[in-house]
Amino acid sequence: MTSTPDLAPADPATPRKPARTPQQGSLRTGSRKTPGKTPGKTSRHPYRAALSTARARTGLALVGAVVLAGLLAPLLAGHGPTDQSALSLAGVGTPGHPLGTDDLGRDLLSRVLYGIRADLGIIAVAVPVGAALGCLFALAAAAHPVLDTVVQRIFDLILAFPGLILALAVTAILGPGRLPVVLVIALAEIPAFGRLLRGGILVQREREYVTAARVGGSSGPRVLVRHILPNAADPLVVQIAVSLTVAVFIEGAMSFLGVGVRPPEPTLGSVLSQSMPYLAQAPHFAAGPLITVTALVLGLSLIAEALNREVRR
Repeated sequence: MTSTPDLAPADPATPRKPARTPQQGSLRTGSRKTPGKTPGKTSRHPYRAALSTARARTGLALVGAVVLAGLLAPLLAGHGPTDQSALSLAGVGTPGHPLGTDDLGRDLLSRVLYGIRADLGIIAVAVPVGAALGCLFALAAAAHPVLDTVVQRIFDLILAFPGLILALAVTAILGPGRLPVVLVIALAEIPAFGRLLRGGILVQREREYVTAARVGGSSGPRVLVRHILPNAADPLVVQIAVSLTVAVFIEGAMSFLGVGVRPPEPTLGSVLSQSMPYLAQAPHFAAGPLITVTALVLGLSLIAEALNREVRR
């Protein structure tokens, strides 16, 4: 006869702990917050979170001040950008000329303000054109392998020309002016946007959600527009800020070399170029365009860095 082990009687003074059900455990586990992520901010509004940082706010303040000065140039400038006077190379604080005058007696404040206006007008057209063309090339490359090869060779051809050589070649064909500057900036930005979007499309279309959409009956164009592009376009926002910075340098370099906007229309690069022979005699001549370009480039760089950090999270 098999003996059964005696069970110790439960102590009535010691209450038993109720067993935790699986539902309770799952609720507790599900209520934990993931460290470093705030629902509704980083996931739903990543760019708003990026632009709310101190770095981005500083950049927005610098860029906003420069843009506002350019837009209000007719109100802030006391003289026309090409009006001449007898005061040649007048110093800072001269009555009627807060920043002084250039070698032809033109008011430097007016020329800097209208130079900002001209530069912003050029890059506001050139960068979107380059971005649109680059994205169109990327979409064509994603459509068919043969087109992909052709597009890649086009990108290689554009990148084979250094920026200065490309600027000189376009100017030699079209002559100096606004149009050659816009074309040079747009051509220089096509490979950047095209390769970035093409790489994003190639990565995203191998993801499981794309396969699920195709299995669900979605057509190729619908999958591309509704699923792939929204997830592949985040780096393009950062690239826009970077391209604006590059465009400022390209326009300034072309105007500095005399192959940009035709004088006497002022740009920041042309005003800086005209100040070179007078740096020792009148250093204030170069101060205005230098400070403006530095503020604009620094502001755009801070915005681009803030957006890049948010996209990489």
